[in-house]
Amino acid sequence: MNDTIRMTKQRRWSESKAQSSWQIFKIMAEFVDGFEALAKLGPCISIFGSARTEPGHPAYELTVDVAKRLADEGFGIISGGGPGIMEAANKGAQLGGGKSVGLNIELPFEQHANPYIDRDANLHFEYFFVRKTMFTKYSQGFVMMPGGFGTMDEFFEVGTLIQTGKMLQVPLILVDSSYWGGLMNWLESTMLKEGYISPEDLDLLKMVDTADEVAEQVLHFYSKHPLQPNF
Repeated sequence: MNDTIRMTKQRRWSESKAQSSWQIFKIMAEFVDGFEALAKLGPCISIFGSARTEPGHPAYELTVDVAKRLADEGFGIISGGGPGIMEAANKGAQLGGGKSVGLNIELPFEQHANPYIDRDANLHFEYFFVRKTMFTKYSQGFVMMPGGFGTMDEFFEVGTLIQTGKMLQVPLILVDSSYWGGLMNWLESTMLKEGYISPEDLDLLKMVDTADEVAEQVLHFYSKHPLQPNF
């Protein structure tokens, strides 16, 4: 490597480090804005699922029913703020007269906020990890509808936080046994069998098929536990 190339690389590295230092303030600002907005909410349930699910699809319509049923019981609904299952969750929240929150994320392909989010509860994030913190801190339960990599990421993140004691135990509900059944079977037949998880870890997960069953799981849990922030 000649001296010119070496100096160019060193200059770019120094510029990158300087930008990283200023980035801390952008991250702090996102945390502060999120904490201030969400701390004002009452008890909420987060609903995760695919952004690709269209209105009229059984999973979309079931999500609307789930969110409405939870809103009927006094819970606000938090979604990722975009289309698909997220839109269905916010739509159901409004139909049930509950708080409808959207935690949107800036993506290379544009994700626009869906029209069912309350105007004062439509938050935008640049950083996934800040957004995840908002979900995990302010949700008193998590409902997993059918989804892809993002849904799996959120599912296992919450499970890991509860498993390791970094987060209080809350309801973790998988909706649609025809979709989640294969994963649950694999967790038991392979992951549990190999000793990578404990039977108690599987007990954290509840698999159901209807909106009423989701509400029953949440209400049963909170008949025995207080409603409070998770950490």
